[in-house]
Amino acid sequence: MRIIARSTLVKFWEKHPETMASLEHWLSVAKAADWGSPNAVVETFSKAKALNDERVRFEVAGGNYRLIVAFDFSRKVAFIKFIGTHADYDRIDALTVSLY
Repeated sequence: MRIIARSTLVKFWEKHPETMASLEHWLSVAKAADWGSPNAVVETFSKAKALNDERVRFEVAGGNYRLIVAFDFSRKVAFIKFIGTHADYDRIDALTVSLY
């Protein structure tokens, strides 16, 4: 998968160093993946949750943070839509958020 935009995650882990290991792991797995559906993503990341046919929510750093990614499975592209604390996540609409 091609990740749009990796720089968003780098900036986030620079501000929240405790997320670096989780986000680097997510990036390495996602880049190498050939997912075709949200269910395939959830098979790889068991704590992930498919929100609809394109969006998946991931737990980061033991669930203290949330990452929402929108996938274009036909083009093999992953778009970072949100990264924030669990409390931040509770204040947004995960199906429409597009902060990046």
